[in-house]
Amino acid sequence: MSEEAQTALRCSPLDARHVALGARLVPFGGWAMPLQYTGVLEEHRACREHAVVFDVSHLGTVEFSGPGARDALQWLLTNDLRRIGPGRAQYTHLLDPDDAHVVDDIIVWWVAPDRFFVMPNASNTDRLAAAAVEAAGHTSDGFEVVDITASRAVLAVQGPEARKLLAAVSDDAAAVARFEVASVGEWTVAGTGYTGEDGVEIHVPAAAAPAAWDAILAAGITPAGLGARDTLRLEAGLPLHGHELGPGITPLQAGLGWVVRWDKGDFRGRDALAAERERGIARRLRGISIEGRRPAREGAPVLINGAAVGVVTSGNFSPTLGHAIALAFVPPDVEIGASVQCDVRGQLLDGRLVKLPFVEH
Repeated sequence: MSEEAQTALRCSPLDARHVALGARLVPFGGWAMPLQYTGVLEEHRACREHAVVFDVSHLGTVEFSGPGARDALQWLLTNDLRRIGPGRAQYTHLLDPDDAHVVDDIIVWWVAPDRFFVMPNASNTDRLAAAAVEAAGHTSDGFEVVDITASRAVLAVQGPEARKLLAAVSDDAAAVARFEVASVGEWTVAGTGYTGEDGVEIHVPAAAAPAAWDAILAAGITPAGLGARDTLRLEAGLPLHGHELGPGITPLQAGLGWVVRWDKGDFRGRDALAAERERGIARRLRGISIEGRRPAREGAPVLINGAAVGVVTSGNFSPTLGHAIALAFVPPDVEIGASVQCDVRGQLLDGRLVKLPFVEH
């Protein structure tokens, strides 16, 4: 990336560390972020077999605080905060009120009784903040919404050895359980991630981020870029906004109906989503196991008996499985096990629909 191009993008507090490590920086959601350091395959395997650290500071952090914060989020998002409490995290969706498409998929960290870190995707922070204005009419108590993205870095330490190696830096951080949230000194740590592996994500003040990064690498944890993060999440069958979620795609189409808690009362987009539930979905996200190494990329038609029935949303070579895999939308009546073909610029790749995730963990 040219210096001129990079200056037009936001940079992580760890940008100088990435440059020093020789990372290949690419634009992502308005940020200059590391795609890879030594190579996607090597970094992918390091996460599956040992432990890696990703800089995911491009994710947003919007702080909701005050006595009305919980009720505001309860109306704004699809999941039910009554199912958890302070010191826990929850995966949820922000829906469009008109057609119930997923504006963003979000992790909420319930940091303290009246304080939440709401973590949108890189390009959706402003959309979340704008939607929060609507929530004011759904709580009798006050709340404040502040975008604190620029004040911190977020480090994701992932892999089967993540906790063991991180313990050399902080025993308390390494002990934060899955979907638990805890304050560890100046860090806020959650047992969350986006790889299908165990691990934690660490919210650290921007000024302290370089020292935290150095300590994590010194503990034997490998730096990994967004290239490996994408192949890992694909193997885990996890959706990516802009591919499996976004305009025109509802939680029901994406196979994520469990994120919607119908018994909690009203929420943004409920009426439109209920109408889709009543009439039935027109398509459903499925996994495709493809023969051979050549992947079917986003936009490739999916065929059954020569007729196009769907389209690939994400596809890549799976380093763990040794062959290509893809996610695609197909008619809801096409069952697991069905034979399909993916049309890659005129070459037909044979595959079959499989249950997600592609790689169990």
